[in-house]
Amino acid sequence: MNASKKSIKSDLPRIDAMSDEEIDYSEIAATDADFWQAAEVNLPSVKRQVTLRIDPDIVEFFKAAGQGYQTRINAVLRSYVKAHQSK
Repeated sequence: MNASKKSIKSDLPRIDAMSDEEIDYSEIAATDADFWQAAEVNLPSVKRQVTLRIDPDIVEFFKAAGQGYQTRINAVLRSYVKAHQSK
C-alpha cells in the first residue's frame, strides 16, 4: 500500500464509524479453539540505544524506504549475526 500517512489518518473516522456487519472479513482465515491453544505472546525485546557512525549513503538508502529505517537496519544486522553464529 502506497498510501501516505495523511490519507490513512483521514480515513480513520470513516473506518471507525463502520459496524461489524459492514467489515469484509472474507480474506481472513477462520480460527478455532485449537488455533488459539498454541498461541503465544511474543513481546518485542528491549532495544539498547547506541551511537554508530554509518556512511551517509547507507543511511540514505534505508531512509529512502520510509519510516522504520532503524528497524530495517536492525533486521539486516540480525541476519548477519545469525549467518555468522552458525559457523
